Amino acid sequence: MRKVAIAAGLMASVALSLPAFAAEDLASILKDPKQQALQTLDYANTRYSKLSEINKDNVKKLQVVWTFSTGVLRGHEGSPLVIGDIMYVHTPFPNNVYALDLNDNGKIIWRYEPKQDPSVIPVMCCDTVNRGLAYADGKIFLHQADTTIVALDAKTGEKKWSAVNGDPKKGETNTATVMPVKDKLIVGISGAEFGVRGHISAYNIADGKLVWRAYSTGPDEEMLVDPEKTTQLGKPIGKDSSLKSWEGDQWKIGGGSTWGWYSYDPKLNLIYYGTGNPSTWNPKQRPGDNKWSMTMFARDPDTGMAKWVYQMTPHDEWDYDGINEMILTDQKIDGKERQLLTHFDRNGFGYTMDRATGELLVAEKFDPVVNWATKIDMDKDSKTYGRPLVVAKYSTEQNGEDVNAKGICPAALGTKDQQPAAYSPETELFYVPTNHVCMDYEPFRVSYTAGQPYVGATLSMFPAPGSHGGMGNFIAWDNKKGKIVWSNKEQFSVWSGALATAGGVVFYGTLEGYLKAVDAKTGKELYKFKTPSGIIGNVMTYEHKGKQHIAVLSGVGGWAGIGLAAGLANPTDGLGAVGGYAALANYTALGGQLTVFALPSS
Repeated sequence: MRKVAIAAGLMASVALSLPAFAAEDLASILKDPKQQALQTLDYANTRYSKLSEINKDNVKKLQVVWTFSTGVLRGHEGSPLVIGDIMYVHTPFPNNVYALDLNDNGKIIWRYEPKQDPSVIPVMCCDTVNRGLAYADGKIFLHQADTTIVALDAKTGEKKWSAVNGDPKKGETNTATVMPVKDKLIVGISGAEFGVRGHISAYNIADGKLVWRAYSTGPDEEMLVDPEKTTQLGKPIGKDSSLKSWEGDQWKIGGGSTWGWYSYDPKLNLIYYGTGNPSTWNPKQRPGDNKWSMTMFARDPDTGMAKWVYQMTPHDEWDYDGINEMILTDQKIDGKERQLLTHFDRNGFGYTMDRATGELLVAEKFDPVVNWATKIDMDKDSKTYGRPLVVAKYSTEQNGEDVNAKGICPAALGTKDQQPAAYSPETELFYVPTNHVCMDYEPFRVSYTAGQPYVGATLSMFPAPGSHGGMGNFIAWDNKKGKIVWSNKEQFSVWSGALATAGGVVFYGTLEGYLKAVDAKTGKELYKFKTPSGIIGNVMTYEHKGKQHIAVLSGVGGWAGIGLAAGLANPTDGLGAVGGYAALANYTALGGQLTVFALPSS
């Protein structure tokens, strides 16, 4: 492919109209709550279903109607898809895919079992998870751990095309899902803990050819930013904005990976996503703001060109990746209808933005224990406008190398990691699975070798001191006021994605393995069921033969469950999570299973 081609080249509450594009079947499925074609349910990332047969009055009657063993251990993130009468289930590495017949007791129609080099496993940070499949144009799309993108015929499982997105020998791997937009497939990359240079790419849905690639760091033309037209907080970013924020050529191993979620506004024709931590975790080794790691991006999906950016945590000192989902809603603020984007960042602040312009409207802590910064400066006349005001005591940069900075809240896994929140247009509340965890953080000098860990910090994690003793909360959040409306305490982090429904119920899973249902308005627990293993998957719902079902993948793991998943015992292993979550072994064990629920037949 020519170099120039690479370089140049929501549900009702949002009322986003879908344009005509190659994958016409996806457009119709996204309007049908009986099916699910994307991990996010819709382009707006709301994780809201219009299905209402299961409601707050009868959810207590839910029963298990069938199960399916994936045959794979380690952490099961993401959720199944349902297209017509077929359910598609994925697994962690080796990333098997199963097509199950809903008309025949989940009989396996076809299976795809990729043969990946197991040497990719030690290069994957924080477990061998995969956040799931996507559907469009009669194809099931899988992004494997080794960065191979595969398009499978949805009916037969036949491989239609494949493409390689990265190089595991350099530390590039994948844990994320993909997002079809018009005639393109949006794809990210993992590996900031190995000093990769993050990027987001667009491939042709039809044949898998690379259309454009935009890097998170580096020269303007390689980042696909315009110094005069791409803005941050309303001002042009200027020439070489990234290069000027790194020392020498550090941007070439600068991180900013893109392993999170993507959303899309068809009216504005913009995709939204976040970039991860800069490399290394030792801030002393990378002076400057390290742009554009830790950044929200709004890009044109046709060209990849960035319209606006916003860096949430300049010169990150705590590994607060910015990859969490961007949820798109249309709501009134001060009586004026606004096109909003809401983002719950690892750094503990919930941000509400104008998604058309990138204007910062709200930035507040969504866990009161957050202490590394006092606030986000909201004074537009201030030199630090939009930046966090860092507390010196908790600054790993100011404390220096080989000094253990203690009691930092949140821990590196953030007040919320990748586990996606949900939004209900009925309550106008966001339902957020959170981590209530703090850490000690000691940075040390580290050298870069391609394909080897490039971390440079030792961590230990523990429940937030002086609190309820647990490591998680499940909260309802008002994005216009930046306030917690209600909060449910959990013993461990809530590492499962939430699901809100028109039945007035919100579902989520717990690390011990419970599927829980709560009242959307009050948070009152209405139902719970213990599945065979800890839940880090995302709850989903579908309708088959006139009956609504709830489904969730069990299989403890992920960063929080890495001790169990990988058999680790040293408290500082798993980047500090092993010690923090040691008690989890008393409540659950490894296992990969899909559990499907429904109301009893009358």
